[in-house]
Amino acid sequence: MEWLNYHHLLYFWVVAREGSIAKATRELRLAQPTISGQLRMLERSLGTKLLKREGRGLVLTDMGRLVYRYADEIFSIGRELMDTVKDRPTGRPLRFTVGIADAIPKLIAYRLIEAALKLPEPVHLICREDQPARLLAELALHELDLVISDAPVPPGVSVKAFNHLLGECGVAFHAAPAMAKRLTKGFPRSLDGAPMLLPTEHTTLRRALDQWFDVSGVRPKVVAEFDDMALLKTFGQSGVGVFPVPLVIEEQTIAQYGSRRLGFTEDVRERFYAISAERRLKHPAVVAICDLAREKIFG
Repeated sequence: MEWLNYHHLLYFWVVAREGSIAKATRELRLAQPTISGQLRMLERSLGTKLLKREGRGLVLTDMGRLVYRYADEIFSIGRELMDTVKDRPTGRPLRFTVGIADAIPKLIAYRLIEAALKLPEPVHLICREDQPARLLAELALHELDLVISDAPVPPGVSVKAFNHLLGECGVAFHAAPAMAKRLTKGFPRSLDGAPMLLPTEHTTLRRALDQWFDVSGVRPKVVAEFDDMALLKTFGQSGVGVFPVPLVIEEQTIAQYGSRRLGFTEDVRERFYAISAERRLKHPAVVAICDLAREKIFG
């Protein structure tokens, strides 16, 4: 494999930018013979001339202009790397990659992540939705900046990650208007035998709901189960059955799906977590999400 000497490339980049070796000596704090020798070594390694004499100065050859463009990008990325490591602002959009557990309602995910898009600096957002175990694996490899989940990192999982509780809320039961009108009276006893749409059994919310049904002495008729909460609400909108809604997004659910509340309970709590690979949150987008959640969404 051929290796590029980046010190030689840096000397060339500074000379090309300044227009002469004499000017470059002041920035590089090197003698002219040293810089001239390094430039010759770079040209030998690349097998081409990069600079040529023109009058009293130096100008770039055609290949020199090409190499200069590459060098300019290389050292620009290097400066960005240092700025990122040292938490300094960069000129490029802030890259933010967030993993969203598949059990998280889309409306909640949007309300949380929206905070990142309102930062003063531009943000390049990348969202990935998957099962929590796979997202945690990506977080451990630093492929994600944050995971938003409905449960903390399970005990025994060999991933170094930290849980940050964003907030919690109770749960309302909704249905299409005609069904809601019929089942509102006598809630929660009215849920006994009622058609019910629920998240799948691997979710924290489903386990909490099943326990609440047992304690309340009601046995709804589960007609469908969903991994995707948005799809669950779409079926509920069409009148297939009653469905649970976190109280924190109840207004948005009514506006989007036209559903109506049968009743609610604070005994079933939906909790939402930001899971990071570091104990102290530093990424500006992560900090913004946590602050918004605690002060406004769940506050």
